[in-house]
Amino acid sequence: MRNWSRAIPGKVRSGFPSGIAQKQILGAIRRFRETLNRSRLGSLSGAEMLFLARCLAVVCAVRIGLSLSSYSRVRKLVTRLEAKDAASLADLRRIAWGVAAAARLVPGASCLTQALAGQYLLARQGNASSIRIGIQRDTGARLKAHAWLVCGDRVVLGGSLGGFAHLVDQGNKP
Repeated sequence: MRNWSRAIPGKVRSGFPSGIAQKQILGAIRRFRETLNRSRLGSLSGAEMLFLARCLAVVCAVRIGLSLSSYSRVRKLVTRLEAKDAASLADLRRIAWGVAAAARLVPGASCLTQALAGQYLLARQGNASSIRIGIQRDTGARLKAHAWLVCGDRVVLGGSLGGFAHLVDQGNKP
């Protein structure tokens, strides 16, 4: 069988579109392998593995959705579930762990991707949450934005709120 990539001048023989894309894809594969090698997957129970797989699927779906569509469309899909209750601390920790672990495996999973994925997972359990968006103060000419997942008065994903000016909360608060 003939390899047609060799017959076309200017094409990369490995099949990747360009040298930069090739480095990015190979880097993501390398990071994924390293994460699996040093992870504690062997010590997780079956239920924890299943939950991590669910988190990985949601983070991937949100990441792809944000890449192919607008934030408002993805947000409508995420928040279509009725969520009224406040989550327990154990549920919040579990969601934070699962989404953060899954986000390490998904290239380009930003704070907004993680917040939307966490909000969806909480809403699936009937727990209300909101996404808080802010910008960093005193950055000069560059604008730096950040997103947090907040449930009640607790920050679930995104770290500390300090140093950021609050812009908007989106979602249902319990």
